[in-house]
Amino acid sequence: MTVTILDGGLSNALEDRGHDLSTDLWTARLLLDDPREIAAVHRTYYEAGADVATSASYQASDELLAASVRIARDVRDEVAAETGRRLLVAGSVGPYGAVLADGSEYRGRYGVPAATLRDFHARRLELLAAAGPDLLAVETVPDADEAEVLVPLLADLGLPAWFSYAVAGDRTRAGQPLAAAYDVLAGCGVLVAAGVNCSAPPDVAGALDAARARTGLPGVAYPNLGEGWDPATNTWVGDGEFDVDAAVGWVAQGAAYVGGCCRVGPTEIGALAARLRASP
Repeated sequence: MTVTILDGGLSNALEDRGHDLSTDLWTARLLLDDPREIAAVHRTYYEAGADVATSASYQASDELLAASVRIARDVRDEVAAETGRRLLVAGSVGPYGAVLADGSEYRGRYGVPAATLRDFHARRLELLAAAGPDLLAVETVPDADEAEVLVPLLADLGLPAWFSYAVAGDRTRAGQPLAAAYDVLAGCGVLVAAGVNCSAPPDVAGALDAARARTGLPGVAYPNLGEGWDPATNTWVGDGEFDVDAAVGWVAQGAAYVGGCCRVGPTEIGALAARLRASP
């Protein structure tokens, strides 16, 4: 199986470059203040071995969605011209809770009607698609109820997409069994992969098995380091580790897209790319 290497976390890579991301805008602030830094991180990940740059649209306002994709596309085109590699841009589709900046994307159950979620996502999906990404990264979705809103919107849009839940053990972050959550994705013709992101590495294998069993799709896996997010302090707490050898097992389970999320940086993505490309 050919494995597509995804990039890692945008926020930690920007923090490593000296940026303060403590505001509610998070990484989206730099789309306004210093877009060259966003571009520099995309380039760093491509140069580390990633095949995909994920746009800085996860928490961006509607007005900045197109800019986030344009920045990533420009870097993709530059690096592809320099190297001859086939590179992609994924437009990041974050959950409703991401724009609330209160940590609710890690628990779901937002307390709003489906119509609110539908209006929110329909507008953003159209703006992202119009900006011309190669595919969409529907990511860190904590709640199967939100997936039930997103799936028909994605089908109507017609752009290829992967879909990844944020999970805890054998359940979504909102508490639904993974089998039921992945059932929501079954039969959606635009999906190229289903899986898990921004979750602890030990939870990846079970999520991949559930995703494959219920959807039949290739897997996507890009966990964080395994730390926990504290919304009161806007910090990651606890210990974590990104073991690139574990990714070999994820590929054996059918993962076709593999990378990292929060706190996984260019060094880890470089090691991941080298490890997976060296595997028979």
